[in-house]
Amino acid sequence: ITRQTLMVVCGSGVAPSTVAEGKIRDFLDSKGLLDKVKIYKSNIDEQINNIDDYDVFVSTTVVPEDVRDKVINGLPLLTGIGVDKVYDQILAKLGED
Repeated sequence: ITRQTLMVVCGSGVAPSTVAEGKIRDFLDSKGLLDKVKIYKSNIDEQINNIDDYDVFVSTTVVPEDVRDKVINGLPLLTGIGVDKVYDQILAKLGED
């Protein structure tokens, strides 16, 4: 089985994406999907041109207007407000909604 890929990015590729990745990992695990998804993390500058390489692209930082429709806003994973919407979007992108 080919695993789907999920990229989590933040401005620096360090703290915010690590927090977001942990929450996404826990959520996918609770849904029994963790073994179906390979999770990567990086910074926005390194990955902005590679959005189409991933099934799901979550960003905790601002992304350019021209790619915004392909990117899930991961900021709620840091603030705790609107987290369920983020999870719903991830499931939809994975085809698991």
